[in-house]
Amino acid sequence: MSGSEQRLIFVDIDGTLTPAGSNVPPDSAVDAIRRAQANGHRVFLCTGRNPALLRPLLRYGFDGMVACAGGYVSCGGQVLFDCPMTEEQKQLAMDVLERNHVFRTIEALDATYGDSGLSDILAAASEGNSELERWRRTLAENFGILPMEEYDGRPIYKIVIMCLLEEQLTEPRRLLEEEFEFCLQHVAQHANCLNGELINRRFDKGTGVRRVCEALGVSADAAIGFGDSMNDLAMMQMVGTSVCMANGSPELKEISDIICPAVTEDGLAQAFGQLGLI
Repeated sequence: MSGSEQRLIFVDIDGTLTPAGSNVPPDSAVDAIRRAQANGHRVFLCTGRNPALLRPLLRYGFDGMVACAGGYVSCGGQVLFDCPMTEEQKQLAMDVLERNHVFRTIEALDATYGDSGLSDILAAASEGNSELERWRRTLAENFGILPMEEYDGRPIYKIVIMCLLEEQLTEPRRLLEEEFEFCLQHVAQHANCLNGELINRRFDKGTGVRRVCEALGVSADAAIGFGDSMNDLAMMQMVGTSVCMANGSPELKEISDIICPAVTEDGLAQAFGQLGLI
């Protein structure tokens, strides 16, 4: 790959840029990103997190973000896409999940709210699941998830769901699946805990990548995506070159162009070198 042609690089956070549940990338990753930018490439966060939860990472100087799983996209300080749930979507989802005793974590741009008791169900979940591990650490380290009782009605972009039985999602699926994708790619069945996300069908990580590429006049074929789990699939399918971490899911590895070492083994930096970005 030529280092002279500008590339747009999209990087997932948990399990890719950082170890699951952490907000601190390896020094090697930070150095690689800065060197790639010095070579004229642009690096974007591409994540399910809302801006509030990814704020600790912004100090590393990214060129923009695909946040909220594609519901909020920015580039160079300019907002390219901003798509919260409609009031009707939000109210229906909140009501049906509550009456089926599904734990909810709702994400606005600048705040995150969680049902009481969420920490208890997380404590029962298995280790080795990056999404569950992130939320367990988020709660344990008090990253600012507010009680649901404090929610003030501000626009919501995504709902993270957790429950003990798949049957609890029967009615929510029936009422919501036409407008929301149930992304249950992180499942700890043997721990009697299901978790995932409700993603508005109007966007995904892939459409977020496309919006950035179009804004910058760069072909998606010149984009590179780094991920580790199946919630990165839409991003991987949109970019020209897809890179899965060695710690990633077997399913994502199967469809990725490159598999690089794990996040804890300087995988991002090694892949940047392999791809001629640095």
